[in-house]
Amino acid sequence: MPTRKLTQAEMPVTDRAFYGLVWVAATLTARVDRALSKAHDLPVSWFEVMFWLASSPDPVPASVLGNSTMLSRTQVSRAVDALQIRGLVTRTPSPRDARSVEVSLTPLGHRFFAEADATRRNCLAPVFTDLLDEPDIEALNAVWAKLKARQEPAEGQTD
Repeated sequence: MPTRKLTQAEMPVTDRAFYGLVWVAATLTARVDRALSKAHDLPVSWFEVMFWLASSPDPVPASVLGNSTMLSRTQVSRAVDALQIRGLVTRTPSPRDARSVEVSLTPLGHRFFAEADATRRNCLAPVFTDLLDEPDIEALNAVWAKLKARQEPAEGQTD
């Protein structure tokens, strides 16, 4: 019996929506990863750590980075190690908790992040921001917020 590809029309709408989200996330992440790696020798996971650091006016406890990013604590620690070797971040003992450290971008890290972020935005423009209007972006944010509000920590997210 010949097999044929299942068409999207034959899928339940919830499955199409779910796999659409998976496809978009994987496709856009891979696109950004290629662009950042090529232009800055910066994996997207390291960029994500820098993104959260750049978004904070104060040093960020390492544990907060683990909770904010989509990375495990081990991945965050490895990214911070690599970024520190490159002179892009510093670790300092926390003034509030002697057992923890806080991470911040160095001045070089801020400049480097600005360049990498411009690369990310330019990479995404033709396939995301140029295609979607403000109501589309607001709808995506509303969907994301609704899904995230009900999300439990992923298995293995505490390593």
